[in-house]
Amino acid sequence: MAMSPWLPFEWIAATRFLREGRTQSLLIIVGVGVGVSVIVFMSALLSGLQSNLVKRTLSSQSHIVLLPPEEIARPLDGGESGKSAGPLIQKQAQRLRSIDQWQNIRGRLEKMPEIVAVSPVASGPAFAVRGDANKSVSLIGIEPENYNRVIGLEERIVAGRLRLNAGEAVIGIELAKDLGATVGDKLRLNTGNGANDTLTITGLFDLGNKGVNARNVYVGLRSAQSLLDLVGGVSSIDLSLRDIYAAEGLALKIAAETGLQADSWIKTNAQFFTALTSQRISSNVIRFFIGLSVAFGIASVLVVSVVQRSKEIGILRAMGASRGQILRTFLLQGGIVGLLGSLLGSALAWSFLAIWRMLALNPDGTPMFIIDVEPELIVIAAGGATLVGILAALMPARRAANLDPVVAIRG
Repeated sequence: MAMSPWLPFEWIAATRFLREGRTQSLLIIVGVGVGVSVIVFMSALLSGLQSNLVKRTLSSQSHIVLLPPEEIARPLDGGESGKSAGPLIQKQAQRLRSIDQWQNIRGRLEKMPEIVAVSPVASGPAFAVRGDANKSVSLIGIEPENYNRVIGLEERIVAGRLRLNAGEAVIGIELAKDLGATVGDKLRLNTGNGANDTLTITGLFDLGNKGVNARNVYVGLRSAQSLLDLVGGVSSIDLSLRDIYAAEGLALKIAAETGLQADSWIKTNAQFFTALTSQRISSNVIRFFIGLSVAFGIASVLVVSVVQRSKEIGILRAMGASRGQILRTFLLQGGIVGLLGSLLGSALAWSFLAIWRMLALNPDGTPMFIIDVEPELIVIAAGGATLVGILAALMPARRAANLDPVVAIRG
């Protein structure tokens, strides 16, 4: 593609003006660089922090849990009169129920493109007994391969391995401590319906949640179905999604289509999600004001440049330079300042993040959380700073283009 005939003039004039005022140019480039570095560093840091918090929150729970619909309460009988007791409502007794036709529902869910994994679960209360020690626990029956795609249990095993054949169980590190048990020991489970079984501990897990580590006992799905009197049934279906932030909308859709109770992680952790949203909004506000300060800095330098070079601009206009050429010259100056500042800022941000990774460590020497600067963030920062530079230069550029050559030359 042929180069536009006006481009060399604008480029030569813009770079000459920047070189002649190199101190001012350098200061504003450094200012832009600092602003961009703060935006990139803060964005990467907040993104890493939020990802870590979400990962910890979802370490022991699925994105969506499907449960049987709540049983409808019925009015109390009015006694001998046969009349209803009015507003008095008798709540249904709490009991473990299976999801009707859960296999069909599972098949439909697996065909939905938004869903990564579907894991049926049979869970209920039980007592874990070992010697004189006993603890109230949550018995959870799973299909290890599918459940692992939802929770990632296998990678959280800290001793032994995730193996859940008949007569085997995996327990949390806190429960193992409370019962004085370890891998290879026997554990007896008693359920409320009188069923019991003696299981061999094949692994210990750490899901990063002390309560979960002290409460959950994982067994095979069929073992749990037998112990909880849910033969062939499941008490819930856990889902893993491609987009975790679409969980609430998808939960409402699934509930409407299946008639099941669908609880998303967003609904379950409403306060946490609200805090995340507030943090995201506040960080965007900070980015806006940093960008605004960068724009004012570029604009102020170019306004001074127009005043200082009004005579040169007048001479250029008298020699035949058009208003459009003068306008584009100063717009190009703003774009160059923004681009160079963004490149400097990106380099500074990389340096700050490298220092952060060296200093922000856990007591065991591992990083507090992973911070990655995505290339897209650098590209967006560079493009944004260049655009801000051009927009900030618009007013001074129009002022320069509108200068009367005779008045400008006379000073």
